[in-house]
Amino acid sequence: GRSLAALSGGNTPMKLYEKLAQENLDWPRMHFFWGDERCVPVDDAGNSYGQAKKVLFDVVHLPNENIHRILSDLEPASAAKEYANTLKVFSEPPLDWPRFDLVLLGMGDDGHTASLFPNSPVNVDSPTLAVVANYQGRPANRVTLTQNVINDARNIFFLAAGASKAEILKKVLSDTYTPAELPSQRIDPKDGKIIWFVDEAAAGKL
Repeated sequence: GRSLAALSGGNTPMKLYEKLAQENLDWPRMHFFWGDERCVPVDDAGNSYGQAKKVLFDVVHLPNENIHRILSDLEPASAAKEYANTLKVFSEPPLDWPRFDLVLLGMGDDGHTASLFPNSPVNVDSPTLAVVANYQGRPANRVTLTQNVINDARNIFFLAAGASKAEILKKVLSDTYTPAELPSQRIDPKDGKIIWFVDEAAAGKL
């Protein structure tokens, strides 16, 4: 009787959200979460919930209680704890988190996904993580789902676009498994599907 989706931030999925807003869906049964979030105010250009709000949630008739954003005004550790508590409310025992119907992911040109960055811990036992190390020379200050939650999803969609993703996509989809270096390789659903949606430029080296 409900559908649970974890959305991705960044520029790549915005056109998808705009098209989704035009669909006549059973919105009251749909619940939205996020794969990760920057700990910045909602009106900040980098806030993933704020991005989706403008093009999707301000357009469709979705109950406010169906939107489960990461509390980005908190410090990362507190926000990660609160988000884990939210996930537990929607959990499917024996899990401590929901089994998402859809997790939408992007991939960085370094192979990261959500806010699971290269050389971050591979073996974790929690559903969420606070990410506070510097990333590409700037403070990260983020909250992310871990692969523990993502890999229990029924459907995982990766979106990758642009020539800058071509080399890393080739590595991620290769037979060489280096999950510490390439966090996107950590995504391997236990009982679900993983589908890559890529444009010609991103697929140029496959």
